[in-house]
Amino acid sequence: MVTISLKSILDNDFYKFTMQHAVIKLFPKAKVRYKFINRGKHIFPPGFAILLRHSVEAMTKLQLTPEEKIYLKKHCPYLDPTYLDFLQGYTFDPSEVEIEQVGSDLDITIEGFWYRTILWEVPLMALISELFYASQDLERIDDKAIQDITQNKIESYNALGASVLEFGTRRRHSYKVHTLVNETLALFGQESFLGTSNVHLAMLNGKRPLGTHAHEWFMFHAAQYGFKVANTVGLENWTLVYGGDLGIALTDTYTTDVFFEQFDKKYSKLFDGVRHDSGDPIEFAKKTIAHYTKLGIDPKSKIIVFSDSLNLEKVKVIVDFCKDKIKMSFGIGTNFTNDVGLPAMNMVIKLTETKPDFTHWEGVVKLSDEKNKNTGTPEMIALAKQVLGIKS
Repeated sequence: MVTISLKSILDNDFYKFTMQHAVIKLFPKAKVRYKFINRGKHIFPPGFAILLRHSVEAMTKLQLTPEEKIYLKKHCPYLDPTYLDFLQGYTFDPSEVEIEQVGSDLDITIEGFWYRTILWEVPLMALISELFYASQDLERIDDKAIQDITQNKIESYNALGASVLEFGTRRRHSYKVHTLVNETLALFGQESFLGTSNVHLAMLNGKRPLGTHAHEWFMFHAAQYGFKVANTVGLENWTLVYGGDLGIALTDTYTTDVFFEQFDKKYSKLFDGVRHDSGDPIEFAKKTIAHYTKLGIDPKSKIIVFSDSLNLEKVKVIVDFCKDKIKMSFGIGTNFTNDVGLPAMNMVIKLTETKPDFTHWEGVVKLSDEKNKNTGTPEMIALAKQVLGIKS
C-alpha cells in the first residue's frame, strides 16, 4: 500500500498560517466547509480514496517542533507568542475531512471551525497530487534532469532581472521534487530568487516564508458583512491584525474593478502593493498603474505580485511592459514544482460555505477576473453580481 507522509506541520503555504493567526483573533467561533474540485477531470485509480485516507490519518503525528517555533519567532515577529503556543499544541483532526470515491471520481469535503480547518487545503492537495502519480507508478524524469530544467529556468529569470517566488506546494509532483527545485533555485537564483511560500522549505533553505492572504479571507467577509463591504472590511481587519506587515492585497475575489473602487488612498498607501491572480496581466498592470496615479501615488513605489499560471514566456511579456513603470515579482507554482515529464494536475480545494459565529450556513462566492474561475451556486453568483453592479 502506498502511503505518503508529510515531513513537517510547516509543509504548507505561509498564508494559511497568517490567516489562521488572524482568524483566531477575530473569528474564533466561525465554521466553514471546503470542497475538492477536479478541474482537470483526472481519473483516479481504484482504491485511491483508501490510500488518501491513510495519508490523512498519518498527519495526526505532525506537530510543531521547538526548532520550528524558534524559526517562526525569529522570522515572523508579527505572529503573536500566544499563536505560536497554539500552533505548538495544534494537531490535525482527520474527522474534519470526508473522502469518498465513486468509480474514478473523488469527492472530498472539509468541515469544522475555520481556525482549525484552514490548514487542510494545501497539504491535502499536495498529498492528492503525489499519491496520484505514485499509486499508478507513473515515472518522472530523473533528479538530474529536474535540477537542469530548474537551473535553466532560474538563469533565464536572472537574465530578465525578474524577481521570482516559488508558490508550488499544492500541485507539486512530490516532496522530493519540491525539495530539489528549491535547492536548485537557492543555488542558482542569485538576486532573482526571493524565496518560497512553503514554510518548511523556507526554513530548510534559510529563507523567510512569503505570503499574505487568500480569496477565502474576503469570501468569508462577504458572508459575514455583505458583498459591498467585503473588500473594505477584509482589508481593515487585516491591518487591525498586522498593521503595516504582510502588505500585499489580493484584488480579484470580486473582480479587480470592484476592488479598485474600494481600495482608497488610505489602503493604497498602507499596502505595499497588490497581487494579480486572474485575467489579463497587462490589463491588470494598466489598471493598477492608473489607480495609483489617480490617487497621486507614484506607481514605482508600489509592487505587483503576479501569480496566475506563469511560465518564462508570460513573465517576459509582463517584464517588458512593467519595466520602469511599477515594481514587480512573480509567484511561480506548478511550472516549477511539477515540470517532470508528466501531465500536471489541475485541481483546487475551495471554500464553499461558512457559518459566521452561531448563525446559519451560507454559500460563499468568488467572482474572478476570468469567468470560468467563478465559484459558488448560480443563485449566489447572480446575487453577488447584482449587489456589486457587475453586468457581465
